[in-house]
Amino acid sequence: MVASANGPDKVKEFYKSWIKKPKFLQFDGLPSNHFILINSPRFDVYGNDFGWGKPVAARSGRANSFDGRITIYGGIEKGSLEIEACLFPETLSALVKDAEFMEFVKSDF
Repeated sequence: MVASANGPDKVKEFYKSWIKKPKFLQFDGLPSNHFILINSPRFDVYGNDFGWGKPVAARSGRANSFDGRITIYGGIEKGSLEIEACLFPETLSALVKDAEFMEFVKSDF
């Protein structure tokens, strides 16, 4: 949705409907068991200040949302990482039911 081509009410309506039923891009021809890892360590997302103060979070946005996309950012604290994962509800449910995966993500590093 291009905000400049629509009024504020239309933009708000679009996002309210998206919250109720999120939709992600689907690419034809990709297998259902794929994932894509995205980012570059050369882009310091928390080092930017556009006059609003330091960023408190980094997100890639709706245009880059598709099932299996994982973005890793350098975290706000030195040496930390932030992971943004875009998964269909069915994919997330399958991960939660996977005992080996859940054991790994619960472990202390």
